[in-house]
Amino acid sequence: MNLPIAFKYPKEYFNIQDTLECGQIFRYKVLPSGAYAVFSQDKYAELYYDGDDVVVKTDDGKYFWHFFDLDEDYAAKVKRISAISPLMKQAAEFGKGVRILNQDLTEMIFSFIISANNNIKRIQLIIERLCNALGEDTPYGKAFPSINAMANASVELFTLIGAGYRDRYLYETANALLYFDLSAFDLMDSGQARKQLLAFKGIGPKVADCIMLFGLKRGDVFPVDTWIKKVYHNYFEQGHKDADISRFFCDLFGSDAGLCQQYLFYFERKYRQSEVNIVK
Repeated sequence: MNLPIAFKYPKEYFNIQDTLECGQIFRYKVLPSGAYAVFSQDKYAELYYDGDDVVVKTDDGKYFWHFFDLDEDYAAKVKRISAISPLMKQAAEFGKGVRILNQDLTEMIFSFIISANNNIKRIQLIIERLCNALGEDTPYGKAFPSINAMANASVELFTLIGAGYRDRYLYETANALLYFDLSAFDLMDSGQARKQLLAFKGIGPKVADCIMLFGLKRGDVFPVDTWIKKVYHNYFEQGHKDADISRFFCDLFGSDAGLCQQYLFYFERKYRQSEVNIVK
């Protein structure tokens, strides 16, 4: 696909693979060339390295500059988080190429409903089928479906794309969102936003926190999955029940909690079994 180069960005704090494969986005793929293709809403970009830079080719450079959070100073974030403890210094150094993406809220709501009790490959496949079934045509493939398109689909369609027990969650939440203005989240604090998200079918605490972090850019949340439970028990154990682990980390890290979660998640998943000498 002959796309223009929209911009380049230094790769030290923008690692393509680490950012796209850390669990916050599902609509990406690796091209035969080794470049990564990224889809968001009806937008498309291709990313690859050129020396010390990430090259982003797209027809909508402004959108993807914001999408990849490139106005934020991640060097300052890494420095601040590294000062917390030796473990956080190590995790931040390993994960410093991870950026928190600014993703479309509608896409995040439905993608993370699909993600519950699921694996990455299957999540990607279901979302691809969903887009092919209900998304509008674009020059790059199918866009992510609108709320209206999903609300007007049948439960059976969601069953056919492989959503499993989540089929009714997708249908019911799409219909609920027809009568809910998503911009209302802009006026809510994080506690109010979480409470509202939990009112929608298929959204539990972990899914709500993921939606808030990746779709609402709320840094004061800390999604907890099996990897994070391992992190807690390996390095932070204080006898909390599973339901209290997220609050423990939010209290510990404050407004940096979401980014700390990404660093710890990626550190545990990618490096714990390596020969790296992990400090506590």
